[in-house]
Amino acid sequence: MPYQHPVTAGAPDPDASPVGIWRLLAFELEIEGRTERRHPLGRRPRGRLVLTADGFMIGMIVAAERTPGRTDAELAALFRTMLAYTGRYRLEGDRFVTTVDASWNEAWTGTEQARTFALDGDRLAIVSPWAPHPLKPEAPAARGILRWVRES
Repeated sequence: MPYQHPVTAGAPDPDASPVGIWRLLAFELEIEGRTERRHPLGRRPRGRLVLTADGFMIGMIVAAERTPGRTDAELAALFRTMLAYTGRYRLEGDRFVTTVDASWNEAWTGTEQARTFALDGDRLAIVSPWAPHPLKPEAPAARGILRWVRES
């Protein structure tokens, strides 16, 4: 079943803000046209998202089971088990738009990356739009579903 953003009971809090430091709880990949969800970085990935009040963000997510790389192949495998980018962000209703100034995937640098988000107390859900996988463009379109908890 396709992911639906959580619905907060009652009226939304107009003072709710995603500004802060967030710890990743889950990262799932939903494949377009399928009911399955994948865990591309395992069931317990690690990550942080930092959103400042003056409009800067940095996010990094890595697979839980990583070991240091020594060879070119091992180092390339580490690249495939992470996501990271930074830049200025703005909020547009339930959309979070980042103008990327540096990224683990150079194709994103200089682009705008838009996501939808929903806040529920100290929980944040972010969903990417349907798109080809950045490291596997031949795969079916998918979207990332990320769940975070506020740390500060």
